[in-house]
Parts: sequence; C-alpha cells; structure tokens
Amino acid sequence: MFPQYRGKLEYVCLGCGGRFGIDELLYTCPTCGQVLLLEDLNRDALRGMGDGAYWRNVFDSRAATRETALRGIFRYYELLAPVLDPEDIVYLGEGHTPVVEGARALQQHLNARFMFKNDGQNPSASFKDRGMACAFSYLRYLVRSKGWDEVLGICASTGDTSAAAAMYGAYVGAPIKTAVLLPRGKVTPQQLSQPLGNGATVMEIPGVFDDCMKVVEYLAEHYRVALLNSKNSWRILGQESYACEVAQWFGWQVEPLCLFVPVGNAGNISAIMSGFLKLHELGVINGLPRLFGVQSSHADPVWRYYSADPASRVYQPVQVRASVAQAAMIGNPVSFPRVKALADRYEAVRPGAFNVVQVEEQAIMDATIQANRHGHIACTQGGECLAGLLRARELGLVGPDELAILDSTAHSLKFSGFQEMYFNDAFPAEFEIHADRTLANRPVEILSDEEKKVLSVQAFTRAAAESVAERLKLHGLH
Repeated sequence: MFPQYRGKLEYVCLGCGGRFGIDELLYTCPTCGQVLLLEDLNRDALRGMGDGAYWRNVFDSRAATRETALRGIFRYYELLAPVLDPEDIVYLGEGHTPVVEGARALQQHLNARFMFKNDGQNPSASFKDRGMACAFSYLRYLVRSKGWDEVLGICASTGDTSAAAAMYGAYVGAPIKTAVLLPRGKVTPQQLSQPLGNGATVMEIPGVFDDCMKVVEYLAEHYRVALLNSKNSWRILGQESYACEVAQWFGWQVEPLCLFVPVGNAGNISAIMSGFLKLHELGVINGLPRLFGVQSSHADPVWRYYSADPASRVYQPVQVRASVAQAAMIGNPVSFPRVKALADRYEAVRPGAFNVVQVEEQAIMDATIQANRHGHIACTQGGECLAGLLRARELGLVGPDELAILDSTAHSLKFSGFQEMYFNDAFPAEFEIHADRTLANRPVEILSDEEKKVLSVQAFTRAAAESVAERLKLHGLH
C-alpha cells in the first residue's frame, strides 16, 4: 500500500533563513538569492510513528513491493518528498544500483578494500536519474495542482544531466517540454546522443559548464521554466536515496564505512550527507560513515576551501582546466553553500567525518583504466573516487583494513573516447595525461588483406588460427 503519511515541505534559505511554500517553482531565495533546501515541518510526527527498528522494517519490507511508485527511490518515501501522490511519481527503473566488491586481484594490487556502487546502471546510465525522478515527480504534482497547460524544463549540462532530463521529459510528455544547454565541444559524442535521441531541444554555447549555468539561471529568474540542475532542491531530495541504499545494503551499519564521492557541482555530496543525517535523526542508523569528497586539481575550489586553516577559510571559485572527470569540471559549484551547511551538521554528529581530497588527472585516468581492466564499469568520476581512495591512503586518512564505497556516477561507455585517447597516448597537452604502456590495450592485426587474397579459404583459416595460437602461446592437443 502507498504510504498514508504526508509531510509539510518548505524551502529553507541557507543564507537568511527565510522560509517559502512549495507551490511555486523556486530555486534561490527571493530575499537574498542564496540556495535552498527542503525541510519537512512534520518530521516530529514522523519520529512519533515508530523507532529506528520500525523504520528499518518498513524500508526492508518494501524491497519486495510490486507498487510501482515504491519500487525506485521512493522506497524511502517518507524521507524524500512525502507530499506526492502515487499518480505523481515517475518510475523508470532508477535506484537500487548494485554495490560490487572490487576485483580481488585489484584490491590486492592496490592494498585497499573497496566496493563500487555502480550508479551508471540507472536508466540513462548515470546517478542523475535519482534526482530527475524526484524533480519530474514534483513537476507532475505542480502541473496537476496548478492546472498548467505548458511548462519548460531546462538544464545546463556536461552530459549526464541533459541525458536524464531529456529521458524523463520524453517519458512524462505534455504539458512538460525539455531543453538542454551544453558547452560546445565539452560533451562526449555518446553523451550528446542521449538528449538528441530523446527529442529534447539541444543548444550549444561556447565556454564551459559554468557559462551554461549562468544562462539557465537567468532564464529561471525571468521566465516560467523548471530549472533541472542540482540548484533545484527537488533534485537533491531524490539523490538522498543513494545514502539510504548504502545504509540498507550494509544492514543499516554504516559507521565502519568510508564513502568517496566526486564533488562536481556539489549536489550529490550534499544529498548524501543530508540522506545520512535524516536516517540518523530518525534512529534508522546509530552513527554516520566517514565521507570523502574528491576533486581534480583542475577543478578544486571545495578542496582549496577545506584544506585551508579553519580560522582563515575563504571560498573562492577557480578557473577550470581540461579534465577527464567532465561532470566534476566545475569551478564554482552551485551547491557549495549546501556542502558547508550540511558538513557542519555532519561534523557535529561525528567530528572529523567529512573530508575533501585532491587528485591529479593522471591518477584519475590510471585508476579508471585499472578498474575496468579488472571487470568494473567505472566512469572517469568512478576512477576519480578510486584515485581519491589511494590519495587518502597516502595521506594516512584511511587504513588498509577500512572498507571504502566508491561512487561510480555513470557508465564507462559514456567515456569510451577518453579510453581510446589513453590507449593511443593521444591526450591534448592541457589534460596532463600520458598512457601507462602496461595499461594501454590495442587490437592486434592477424594476417594482412593481401595474404587473405592469395590464400584459399582452408589455407587462410589454418594460417590465421596458427597465428592466433602462436600469439596466445597455446599448446596443441597432441
């Protein structure tokens, strides 16, 4: 049965503390312009419904549900967006992505214990589906309650956000239309194909993600459009499901874990902190895991802030440089105020549990290739997390016996172009990446076209087979 509980959600400004109703599209505070979080004013009633054991049983029992609205991220309905009715909720198979143990040989080679959470196995092949499912469910709710006959959903993107927005927009259909704004030449062909294939209006502008974000922010301020980036607080709610899934996978015992998350626009790491804090407040978990944000040295404003002395910290955006972790190539993360506010709350519960590490581009790409050579499907952001774990080990922040959960935010196939550049040692100089020849892999030609022309079918088959056998050092049966 769909839950009877309904919350009372309000936007809360992280700047002036202002509070606003959810009956309008709102992304920043109308008073001071700061970003918002959503808060359930009925949370005391939620706590009164049962203790931690009660809620663990509720969430565990839903694992077998056939209720479509509860099969995805809304298994944790009461913690996410408990104002929605069943007909509002969009479900395309998102959430409950597998947690896969690191290949034994790779763990031994790196002397590190880790598991990948493969969020690239979401429907559009990235974690962005979690937030987009919630954002489009809220849009359905708003369209239904307002009687709107048309609304445009729009986002800035380096690839994954546009893919998710276009897919959910195409599925929901009228009266919602979808448009995406991309930085020209900064999106892989695989990622560009997704919003085009889903029929979204795709526009490109010169520059980087930050330039696209400024444009869609202007549009959201001056027109009635649904901004679908992580500035949208409903996106953050949906992405909190990641924390809930990790906790549930480990039997609600999360204190021994170390989670590594790429920072990017800082929405995902904010959501994960918020998710764990909600679980802790409700008594579902008894403590918090350690959390490590990871940033490339080519886009590291959050690392710079937290690496400074606490008494003299000043947040400053940075000019980004080329990065293989494209979703993390953001010099002024929209959600940094959320990170700061939630990290303070997180540290109040478990001091020292929030950290940020910086990694080099070479380390990101080497880690990505190593992971996938051992049977994983890690994107470059997943490689960034593995590189972050190794860096944390070097710094003495994580012990060899501690288990790390690495967030592989997208599917490796979205970044096959970077793999090809690595194997051919063809990265432009600005990436500062060179192929490790022991990791590069390229096709080996067996016989030539000319040899095939002059040989009979039987002779060609025999010559090719013997060449393969020699190459693979095979032993005959006799």
